Amino acid sequence: MSAVPLHVVTHPIAQDALAELRNKDTTSAAFRAAAHRLSVVVIADALRDLPSAPARITTPVGPADGRTLAGDVVLVPVLRAGLGMLEAGLLMVPRARVGHIGLRRDEETAIASRYYARLPEHVNDSSLVILDPMLATGGSAAAAFDLVKSAGVRHLRLICLVAAPEGVAALERAHPDVDIYTPAVDSHLNERKFIVPGLGDFGDRLYGTE
Repeated sequence: MSAVPLHVVTHPIAQDALAELRNKDTTSAAFRAAAHRLSVVVIADALRDLPSAPARITTPVGPADGRTLAGDVVLVPVLRAGLGMLEAGLLMVPRARVGHIGLRRDEETAIASRYYARLPEHVNDSSLVILDPMLATGGSAAAAFDLVKSAGVRHLRLICLVAAPEGVAALERAHPDVDIYTPAVDSHLNERKFIVPGLGDFGDRLYGTE
């Protein structure tokens, strides 16, 4: 069994946005803007190998050869925090279809339970991207990929904004065929299963519910 393909996005704009997300003094409005900026860069990197097809385009001054995206892309944010990445995904791929997976993590056990799931139809040949900002224990990500694989999806990616080595290892055990894209793999998880140094609770900081 091969290891999970882990791609660390080192683009300076991504790292600058991540630094703003980590800052405890960043307001919710600034946090949302930085999350969007970071998501755009990481998603663009993660989708660099999407298939494309030649296209003939007529500009205001004449014909031109170009390329357009070919194939179906499905974006699946993990509720609720993953919604903070969805707008960036749709900016990159406006014709993408969207599914949603709702997972709730038990505060005591850190085990994820599903409370909602809705995927578009006919996703077997789609490029499906799970959007989940924090890869901590890996339990939520593994559960999300269990679900989408049961729907027959074969082309899979996870995009997160911060990862812990424990989460990367857990996803490697559960789904070694899934590519992970992130701008940071942090030190470890603390006793509460929060990523250290991390950036706190992404959803709370995104929506101002701390």
